[in-house]
Amino acid sequence: MWNAFKAFAFKGNVLELAIAVVIGAAFGKIVSSLVENIITPLIGLIMGGVDFSGLAITVGNANVTYGVFIQSIIDFVIVAFAIFMFVRLLDKFKRKEEVKLEEGPTIDSKEELLIEIRDLLKQQNTRS
Repeated sequence: MWNAFKAFAFKGNVLELAIAVVIGAAFGKIVSSLVENIITPLIGLIMGGVDFSGLAITVGNANVTYGVFIQSIIDFVIVAFAIFMFVRLLDKFKRKEEVKLEEGPTIDSKEELLIEIRDLLKQQNTRS
């Protein structure tokens, strides 16, 4: 059982997934800070200082802060859009890298000439 677990835990995909989760959590903190400290105040400034987090209804002894919920939805949309743009940027770089790999290595004229000479020498050796 230990060997099966070790084989599973150290597979490339599992390790890559673990690394992605850790990096994703760190990136999430960065994006959340960007949204909370920069984008949301700018949106509030553009909208005339509107702050949803203060909206609340008191029902009996319960304080229903629906403004915080609205603010969380706005934050989610902004974070999701930021992550979408980041993934799109990564895909763009990945596609460029794949195109370079498909093209293969470039051969200059000297290497091409040497390849032709090698092939001619092989042909002459097979005839003899």
